[in-house]
Parts: sequence; C-alpha cells; structure tokens
Amino acid sequence: MADEPTSDHQTEPDAAIPPSNPLWREILEGRTGEFASGRGFFRHIPSNPRCKLCSSPFAGPGAPLMRLIDRGPWAKSPTICGYCFKQLEKGRGGAEIELSLLFADVRGSTGLAESMGAESFRRLLDRFYHRATDVLLAHDAILDKFVGDEVVALFIPALAGADHARRAVEAARDLLKVTGHGGAEDPWVPLGVGVHSGQAYVGTIGDSVTDFTALGDTVNVTARLASAAVAGEILVSVDAAERAGLDDSAETRTLNLRGRIQPLDVRVLRA
Repeated sequence: MADEPTSDHQTEPDAAIPPSNPLWREILEGRTGEFASGRGFFRHIPSNPRCKLCSSPFAGPGAPLMRLIDRGPWAKSPTICGYCFKQLEKGRGGAEIELSLLFADVRGSTGLAESMGAESFRRLLDRFYHRATDVLLAHDAILDKFVGDEVVALFIPALAGADHARRAVEAARDLLKVTGHGGAEDPWVPLGVGVHSGQAYVGTIGDSVTDFTALGDTVNVTARLASAAVAGEILVSVDAAERAGLDDSAETRTLNLRGRIQPLDVRVLRA
C-alpha cells in the first residue's frame, strides 16, 4: 500500500481563502511585475535554498551579493527575497488564477525508513530534494514545499508561461528520469507523481509569519493524484493533459479520489 502524502495542503480549502486582489492577478499571470526578470540568471548561481519567485540564492558564494541588492531572505518569510516581496506588498494577499501543480511522492517511504535506518533515509531524502530542486527550477516552477517525503511545485503563468501545464508534465518526466526510473535497474528512490491544472488561490498567507503558497480544490486533487500513482507513474488529469497537448495514445484511468464525489479521468504516463 502506497503511503498517504503528508502535505498540509490536504485540508478543507475553500472556507478561509481570502478575496482575490486585481494587482496580484496581474503579477501572477505575468502581465506586470519583475519576478522572472533575473530568474534565468540567478538559478545558475549556487546554492539552495532560494527565493521561491526569482531563484536568488540565499546561501553559497553568491549570497552576500544577493543581500546587497536586497535579494536576501525577507525577515518575515525566508522563502521569498526582499526584492520580490516589495512587489507582493503592493497588493498584499493573492488572487485566484489558472495554474498547474505537481506533487511528487516517495512511494513506500515508511518501509524504506524502517529498512534503511533514520540516517540513511535522511541522506536519501536529501539527495531527492537536491535533484528535485534542480529539475523543477529548470522548468521554471516555484518550489512550494518539501513535506516529509513529498515535493510540491507550482507552475504559474508569470514564470512558466501560458504553457505551464506542458512545463509541469515535462518536469514530472524529468523527475522520474533523474531518480532512475525507466532504466535497467531499480530507481534509487521510488517516485509517484501527480499533475493537475485548474483554478487555485495563489499568494501569501499568514500574518506575523507569512508563506507564499496555493490553496483550493485544485491543490488537493493534485495531492490525491500523487497518492494514487505507483512508483514510476505520472498521473495527469485530463484538464492538464489537454492543456499540455498530450495525445490520446496514453492510457486513460478513472479514479475515485478520497473526499470527492465525482470520479476523475487521468492520463497515465510511465518512465
């Protein structure tokens, strides 16, 4: 039995979502703002962790220079740099936009942790986080969270462009590739991936300590897809598959996801 994802995204999403802000929508859809202006450059400077929006490095040899130009961690939200947050403060909150999401979950992590021991399992997850970060940043994703044995990524139009669904599917394929799926030997970490597109609330949440994240049913559906994927599988919702331009040759599967009344059709991609 595959492990249930541990992400805190799996909550009742709609009750506490703030109202959308028009400026935020313009920023997140890429119609204004400068999140992507230096992203292609900054992501090549070592090392992690980084600003979720512009990829400015918060550690390593480039960190002192980043702090001088106000691209160090913002005091109240260390996942976002001060430069980017100044843009967000112009329209504090967020907006409901169309985006794509990717959840990648280590399959059978409980058994792995038991058989490997705590220290070896930590090293395995560190390696997974490092490789996943490289792949996702290369596809212009926002690294939302590393939660236990799971990574959550957002593909918003401002960074990934209008073809954010295609970028998410390509990132999912590359995640399977770098973790050893599809080769002659077993993968060095067994991974199941879910990709979904739709409307979600994206922005900062919290007060004294804030986080940049996504909320809503679209987020929860993506988490369920990752939970349903076996090792070496990518489950892509039909919505995301159509936006990504996937052909009809892939296997179609109908899932009854926990907590949802209507079944969901997905395309099944394998390494």
